Amino acid sequence: MKYILSILLCALAVSAGAQQQQFNNDMKLRMANAVIEQFYVEPVNGDTITDEAIRAMLKTLDPHSAYSTPAETKEFTEPLEGKFSGIGIQFNMLEDTVYVIQTVSGGPSEKVGILPGDRIISANDTVIAGKKLVNTKVMKVLRGPKGSTVDLKVKRGPEIIDFTVTRDDIPIYSVDETFMADPTTGYIRITRFAEETAKEVREAIAKLRAQGMQNLIIDLSDNGGGYLGSAFELASEFLPEGTPVVSTAGRASQPAQYVTEGRGMMPKGRVVVIVNQTSASASEILSGALQDNDRAVIVGRRTFGKGLVQRPFPFPDGSMIRLTVARYYTPSGRCIQKHYDKGHGEEYQLDLLNRYTAGELWHADSIARPDSLKYETLRNHRPVYGGGGIIPDVFVPADTSYYSVYYRDIVAKGILNRSTVSYVDAHRAELKKQYPTEESYVAHFTVPEDFMSSLIAKATDAGIEYNEEQYQRSLPLMTAIIKGLIARDLYENASYFRHIAPLNKDYLEALRVIHDPSRYNRILLTGEDPSPVQETATPAATE
Repeated sequence: MKYILSILLCALAVSAGAQQQQFNNDMKLRMANAVIEQFYVEPVNGDTITDEAIRAMLKTLDPHSAYSTPAETKEFTEPLEGKFSGIGIQFNMLEDTVYVIQTVSGGPSEKVGILPGDRIISANDTVIAGKKLVNTKVMKVLRGPKGSTVDLKVKRGPEIIDFTVTRDDIPIYSVDETFMADPTTGYIRITRFAEETAKEVREAIAKLRAQGMQNLIIDLSDNGGGYLGSAFELASEFLPEGTPVVSTAGRASQPAQYVTEGRGMMPKGRVVVIVNQTSASASEILSGALQDNDRAVIVGRRTFGKGLVQRPFPFPDGSMIRLTVARYYTPSGRCIQKHYDKGHGEEYQLDLLNRYTAGELWHADSIARPDSLKYETLRNHRPVYGGGGIIPDVFVPADTSYYSVYYRDIVAKGILNRSTVSYVDAHRAELKKQYPTEESYVAHFTVPEDFMSSLIAKATDAGIEYNEEQYQRSLPLMTAIIKGLIARDLYENASYFRHIAPLNKDYLEALRVIHDPSRYNRILLTGEDPSPVQETATPAATE
């Protein structure tokens, strides 16, 4: 055997030497793959080797070029395409059982009579209850091709009911909160930039206008981005015709400039945009365009800093490479991509932690503003800066005033969420009768004291030691979250944030700015804030 192997290796060497002039990287990769599959000490999976080789190649480039398997590609693209095929429920896990929180209006589950509060025991031949399945496993069982059916066993009270549900396309929404913050101010929270985002926002604006909206808060906090085209389309709703929104340029791609066409829905009225350290990509395109054109005041903290454009290159098997092909630039010419070293993605991912330890989340002075990265807005020529994210016009320090280790542990162990689900399950009919509308619920419901006593007891049973000082510190936040979760269960998804909003400093500052026309105009004219937010001390790392 050794003799045969030696001859083979020599043959390969001779062949390689004879063809050295024609030998290229493609041949080298194929030869390496063949050698590993043929001679490695144990059997190998060729697909795994190929996948990992592609990932390794992309790691030498930039932090955002990536490869995804067919399954990963489907999971990645579904939220951006705005729909998936399934049974149309929002669920939670309650004591190892799938608990239906809501059915999608007009969706497959609602059509067959599944109700909020129902528990799904099994789907086809797969038992779900009592298996401690994670949400992704449950979704894999419930989702499937449009038109396919799934037989469900559902527990409703003491009954077990059989349902046959025909899967259908289920929309995934980008706008998850729309409400009037006050008689003249609307609020829209956008969670992603997908195919239907601009349409959803237009519908939200029309709804709010019908309720008297004159000014608007757009919340992009924690929005990781999505499609560039959606951000451009949305920016066009606030800017005059012929206004630059964003441009792109790359080595192998033609430079492109996106300029608004036609009149948008809201060319007038005060606009405030909320951003934070995890607002990225398309969120930065929108906020950068509105800032550079002096159309909106940006409130919050410096954004993530992703100014690279990825183009998808799909393979026939459903896998895909998302390759960085260009950089995008705001209308003033800023590239807001933060610094990275090729092949050092781990360091890049530590940037947010570095901001935390440097105190940037609490002190505006910690944000670098070098003259070399100084630009001017297009209308009023006030200073703005590139080099890593959109720097807000009004800095709001991160808020940790309600945070405690006791609260963290209760949330982390799922006690707060499970307690809320159990409470609604036991009192649904009573709550709906007492609060038939969301308005009556908002005005009159308070979290019962016995609910909080039960929450403390459950936390103690789970090994979380009670701490009175930490409990009192976090109590306003916990009760607001509980009230919001109950509202979301009883009414709709968009019922959650309005209960948290009075404790959200970014939201409160956005309201203050939008209610003060002289301050708003001063910021847009000069870049100076006459009423800056008082900064807070950096919180201790431990308690």
